[in-house]
Amino acid sequence: MTPRTRSGDVGVAESEDETTGAPAGGAERRGGAPAALHVAGLVLACGFAFPGAYLVYRGARDGIGPDGLLWSARTLGPLWRTLRLAVAVSASATVLGTGLAWLAMRTDLPLRRLWRILLPLPLVYPTFVGAAAFIRTLNPGGLANDLLARIGISAVPELRGFVGAWLVLTLMTFPYVYLPVAARLRQLPGSLEESARLLGDSAFAVFRRICMPHAATAIGAGTLLVFLYTVSDFGAVQLMRYDTLTRAIATNYLANPPVALALSLMLLVLAAAVVGAERWFSRRLPDAPRSGSHRPLDYRLGRWQPLATAAVVLAVFASVFAPFIALFDWAQRGVLRSISGDRALAVDYSSVADATFNTIWVSVVAAVVSVAAVLPIAMLVGRHRSRTGSLAHAVVISTFALPGLLIALSMRFWTLRTDFIFELFGDTAALLIFAYVVRFGSLAMGISVVAVRSVPDRLHDSARLLGAGPVRRLLTVDMPVMGPALGAGAGLVLLSVMKELPISLLVSPLGFSTLTTRIFGSFEDAFVAEAGLMGVILVTVSFALTWFLVVRRSEQA
Repeated sequence: MTPRTRSGDVGVAESEDETTGAPAGGAERRGGAPAALHVAGLVLACGFAFPGAYLVYRGARDGIGPDGLLWSARTLGPLWRTLRLAVAVSASATVLGTGLAWLAMRTDLPLRRLWRILLPLPLVYPTFVGAAAFIRTLNPGGLANDLLARIGISAVPELRGFVGAWLVLTLMTFPYVYLPVAARLRQLPGSLEESARLLGDSAFAVFRRICMPHAATAIGAGTLLVFLYTVSDFGAVQLMRYDTLTRAIATNYLANPPVALALSLMLLVLAAAVVGAERWFSRRLPDAPRSGSHRPLDYRLGRWQPLATAAVVLAVFASVFAPFIALFDWAQRGVLRSISGDRALAVDYSSVADATFNTIWVSVVAAVVSVAAVLPIAMLVGRHRSRTGSLAHAVVISTFALPGLLIALSMRFWTLRTDFIFELFGDTAALLIFAYVVRFGSLAMGISVVAVRSVPDRLHDSARLLGAGPVRRLLTVDMPVMGPALGAGAGLVLLSVMKELPISLLVSPLGFSTLTTRIFGSFEDAFVAEAGLMGVILVTVSFALTWFLVVRRSEQA
């Protein structure tokens, strides 16, 4: 997740040293970027801007306008359903994530350290895995249905449509609110709340008057992520059979390309409008106070402690343990049936190994390429404070609002309409990696800017006096200092690529499968055991990465 600043630009706003008030950096930071770096920044910005620009170009060329398909019933219906779902999921995830953050960070909740580890873990699940777990578990013959039947409950409602999509997306996305709010509450000086308590405010009044206003920026950022994730989600709404913009686009992109293009433009405009509104709103929020010398104030729950504990346990069980139990149950049933000879698995172990290998290597390559692609822009911004860098930086960050499905469709439209490009990249892993980089490069952008700024100017000055050229300074001075942060940025991209579904489905070469495409296809074909086996593998690898990249680092923040 990229760092935010008060100017609304990600990772760019700090222009003065926090301790001296002097301009951050020396002469090199004020300008003098090599021409090659400027050219690289502009070329990379064009690459990141390509998918959105291409969709706009196709829409203008094909006459998709207000008087045509753009405002027809075929587009307005999915738009309304998308907005309805996104607003509902954002509201519920904001309430759940903020409440859990306050309980885990600022109260005497039992086992707080355990809950701080478990609450971010829904991030390891692709949303379609959570959707499939709820659908299959509550179906007749499912694990939950069988357990409830033993205690006399035979009629269990099947989750489908709006309610099912809302529940699954809320449980899978609330960590996007929980993580920034928890970090903000951890940094909030306890002296502010102590003063309010001494003046007679109740705990609830302190939370409403002190904690909420100062956490508003974090809450807004998390809510924006949830909203954008919801409008771009494809897997959960597809399995729940709820016809949002993404599902309608996927249904029409081959059968009716003009309709798919009109829906894509509407989704693009919606994402841009949401990002613009959030940036306008964030500039009007009060500055968050810097951490003081006092430790954060903890509140006693008193008689509310059992209820609060039950709420946290229920949230963790529903979002973390229930999907994994379902996946493990399906996997072990399928393996046992295969061993006993009752029914062989629809996939052999070699295909599972191939999908796992493909997932790992393409994710690693995409992560490395993403960091390499954003590093020149980060150097223009963080070291040289170049206007070219600021422009390229804004382009890269804005791609976060571009759903993966639109990136995949722009790649497909582009290659299918261009014979030369199709012959070169139409059915290769290079196009897939390019799509991943455009989709997730923004995750590495903010960390890369921070990494560039962490290199002391005196090291560059000393290396320059000793005759080291730009390339040698990069290898011997910059990389040793920036390496750990760049590695963290690459890890975040890797984790996101492993879970990406629309790009993997639409852009992968023929015969190239990843764990997500295999799992999704198995669920669609009702091969539950096979999906469970591959889901356990994906979740286990993702859990290890999430622990190392998100949970452990947030505890050290």
